[in-house]
Amino acid sequence: MNWTVIIIETLAMTAAFTAMVLIPLVKNPVWWIHDYPKEIQEEYFKTHERVPAEFFSPTVLLKKGLAILVVLAVLVGLLWLAGVKGFWQAFAVGYGMWLFIDWYDCFFLDWVLFANMQAIRLPGTEHMDEAYHQKRYHFVHSLWGMLLGLIPCLAGAGLYAWLF
Repeated sequence: MNWTVIIIETLAMTAAFTAMVLIPLVKNPVWWIHDYPKEIQEEYFKTHERVPAEFFSPTVLLKKGLAILVVLAVLVGLLWLAGVKGFWQAFAVGYGMWLFIDWYDCFFLDWVLFANMQAIRLPGTEHMDEAYHQKRYHFVHSLWGMLLGLIPCLAGAGLYAWLF
Protein backbone atom coordinates (compact mmCIF):
# COMPACT_ATOMS: atom_id res chain seq x y z
CA MET A 1 0.00 0.00 0.00
CA ASN A 2 1.41 3.38 -1.05
CA TRP A 3 0.46 6.24 1.31
CA THR A 4 1.75 8.93 -1.06
CA VAL A 5 -0.63 7.69 -3.74
CA ILE A 6 -3.49 7.57 -1.23
CA ILE A 7 -2.87 11.18 -0.15
CA ILE A 8 -2.67 12.38 -3.76
CA GLU A 9 -5.84 10.45 -4.64
CA THR A 10 -7.68 11.91 -1.64
CA LEU A 11 -6.68 15.45 -2.58
CA ALA A 12 -7.66 14.86 -6.22
CA MET A 13 -11.04 13.44 -5.17
CA THR A 14 -11.55 16.44 -2.86
CA ALA A 15 -10.86 18.80 -5.76
CA ALA A 16 -13.23 16.84 -8.03
CA PHE A 17 -15.92 16.88 -5.32
CA THR A 18 -15.50 20.63 -4.88
CA ALA A 19 -15.92 21.20 -8.61
CA MET A 20 -18.89 18.82 -8.76
CA VAL A 21 -20.64 20.80 -6.02
CA LEU A 22 -19.58 24.39 -6.65
CA ILE A 23 -19.88 24.64 -10.43
CA PRO A 24 -23.59 23.70 -10.57
CA LEU A 25 -24.23 25.61 -7.33
CA VAL A 26 -22.82 28.88 -8.68
CA LYS A 27 -24.54 28.44 -12.07
CA ASN A 28 -27.93 27.46 -10.59
CA PRO A 29 -28.27 27.31 -6.78
CA VAL A 30 -31.67 25.61 -7.13
CA TRP A 31 -29.84 22.49 -8.45
CA TRP A 32 -28.84 21.69 -4.83
CA ILE A 33 -31.99 23.02 -3.14
CA HIS A 34 -32.49 19.71 -1.35
CA ASP A 35 -29.27 20.40 0.62
CA TYR A 36 -30.36 23.85 1.83
CA PRO A 37 -31.86 24.21 5.32
CA LYS A 38 -35.67 24.01 5.39
CA GLU A 39 -36.10 27.68 6.39
CA ILE A 40 -34.21 28.77 3.28
CA GLN A 41 -36.19 26.39 1.07
CA GLU A 42 -39.51 27.66 2.42
CA GLU A 43 -38.53 31.30 1.97
CA TYR A 44 -37.46 30.57 -1.62
CA PHE A 45 -40.70 28.70 -2.39
CA LYS A 46 -42.78 31.69 -1.25
CA THR A 47 -41.82 33.49 -4.47
CA HIS A 48 -40.75 30.65 -6.79
CA GLU A 49 -42.25 27.49 -8.17
CA ARG A 50 -41.88 24.53 -5.82
CA VAL A 51 -39.50 21.83 -7.07
CA PRO A 52 -38.79 18.44 -5.47
CA ALA A 53 -36.55 19.04 -2.45
CA GLU A 54 -37.30 16.10 -0.16
CA PHE A 55 -34.49 13.57 0.28
CA PHE A 56 -36.58 10.69 -1.04
CA SER A 57 -37.93 12.56 -4.07
CA PRO A 58 -37.09 10.87 -7.39
CA THR A 59 -34.91 13.82 -8.48
CA VAL A 60 -32.78 13.78 -5.33
CA LEU A 61 -32.50 9.99 -5.28
CA LEU A 62 -31.40 10.01 -8.93
CA LYS A 63 -28.72 12.67 -8.32
CA LYS A 64 -27.37 11.03 -5.17
CA GLY A 65 -27.68 7.49 -6.58
CA LEU A 66 -25.72 8.35 -9.71
CA ALA A 67 -23.08 10.08 -7.61
CA ILE A 68 -22.70 6.99 -5.40
CA LEU A 69 -22.35 4.73 -8.47
CA VAL A 70 -19.65 7.00 -9.89
CA VAL A 71 -17.87 7.04 -6.51
CA LEU A 72 -18.03 3.24 -6.37
CA ALA A 73 -16.45 2.85 -9.81
CA VAL A 74 -13.74 5.46 -9.16
CA LEU A 75 -13.04 4.04 -5.69
CA VAL A 76 -12.19 0.59 -7.04
CA GLY A 77 -9.71 2.14 -9.47
CA LEU A 78 -8.14 4.31 -6.78
CA LEU A 79 -7.75 1.35 -4.44
CA TRP A 80 -6.00 -0.59 -7.19
CA LEU A 81 -3.65 2.33 -7.95
CA ALA A 82 -2.80 2.63 -4.23
CA GLY A 83 -1.94 -1.08 -4.09
CA VAL A 84 -4.19 -1.98 -1.17
CA LYS A 85 -4.45 -5.62 -0.16
CA GLY A 86 -7.72 -7.33 0.70
CA PHE A 87 -11.20 -6.33 1.78
CA TRP A 88 -10.45 -4.68 5.14
CA GLN A 89 -7.57 -2.58 3.86
CA ALA A 90 -9.68 -1.53 0.87
CA PHE A 91 -12.55 -0.60 3.17
CA ALA A 92 -10.31 1.35 5.57
CA VAL A 93 -8.65 3.34 2.78
CA GLY A 94 -11.92 3.97 0.91
CA TYR A 95 -13.82 5.01 4.03
CA GLY A 96 -10.88 7.17 5.12
CA MET A 97 -11.11 9.05 1.82
CA TRP A 98 -14.88 9.33 2.25
CA LEU A 99 -14.52 10.73 5.77
CA PHE A 100 -11.92 13.28 4.69
CA ILE A 101 -14.19 14.58 1.94
CA ASP A 102 -17.27 14.49 4.21
CA TRP A 103 -15.53 16.55 6.88
CA TYR A 104 -14.07 18.93 4.29
CA ASP A 105 -17.60 19.39 2.92
CA CYS A 106 -19.00 20.16 6.36
CA PHE A 107 -16.25 22.27 7.92
CA PHE A 108 -15.08 24.18 4.86
CA LEU A 109 -17.63 24.08 2.05
CA ASP A 110 -20.71 24.35 4.29
CA TRP A 111 -19.47 26.31 7.31
CA VAL A 112 -17.24 28.73 5.39
CA LEU A 113 -18.20 28.97 1.70
CA PHE A 114 -21.93 28.14 1.85
CA ALA A 115 -22.39 30.50 4.78
CA ASN A 116 -20.58 33.43 3.16
CA MET A 117 -20.80 33.22 -0.66
CA GLN A 118 -23.55 35.51 -1.93
CA ALA A 119 -23.36 33.85 -5.38
CA ILE A 120 -24.87 30.62 -4.06
CA ARG A 121 -27.75 32.13 -2.11
CA LEU A 122 -31.16 31.34 -3.50
CA PRO A 123 -32.98 34.36 -4.97
CA GLY A 124 -35.12 35.98 -2.29
CA THR A 125 -33.10 34.50 0.58
CA GLU A 126 -30.06 36.78 0.43
CA HIS A 127 -31.07 38.40 3.73
CA MET A 128 -31.16 35.12 5.70
CA ASP A 129 -27.62 35.24 7.14
CA GLU A 130 -28.54 33.31 10.29
CA ALA A 131 -30.10 30.46 8.30
CA TYR A 132 -27.05 30.24 6.02
CA HIS A 133 -24.70 30.08 9.03
CA GLN A 134 -26.32 27.05 10.71
CA LYS A 135 -23.41 24.91 11.85
CA ARG A 136 -25.57 22.28 13.58
CA TYR A 137 -27.63 21.64 10.40
CA HIS A 138 -24.52 20.92 8.34
CA PHE A 139 -22.86 18.90 11.11
CA VAL A 140 -25.91 16.62 11.42
CA HIS A 141 -25.95 16.17 7.64
CA SER A 142 -22.25 15.33 7.79
CA LEU A 143 -23.04 12.57 10.32
CA TRP A 144 -25.64 11.19 7.89
CA GLY A 145 -23.02 11.41 5.15
CA MET A 146 -20.65 9.34 7.29
CA LEU A 147 -23.34 6.70 7.68
CA LEU A 148 -24.30 6.80 3.99
CA GLY A 149 -20.62 6.42 3.04
CA LEU A 150 -20.55 2.95 4.53
CA ILE A 151 -22.61 1.66 1.59
CA PRO A 152 -20.30 2.53 -1.33
CA CYS A 153 -17.17 1.92 0.75
CA LEU A 154 -18.28 -1.57 1.79
CA ALA A 155 -19.49 -2.32 -1.74
CA GLY A 156 -16.27 -0.92 -3.22
CA ALA A 157 -14.10 -2.96 -0.85
CA GLY A 158 -16.11 -6.09 -1.65
CA LEU A 159 -15.86 -5.48 -5.39
CA TYR A 160 -12.16 -4.74 -5.06
CA ALA A 161 -11.50 -7.91 -3.04
CA TRP A 162 -13.48 -9.94 -5.57
CA LEU A 163 -11.69 -8.45 -8.60
CA PHE A 164 -8.18 -8.30 -7.22
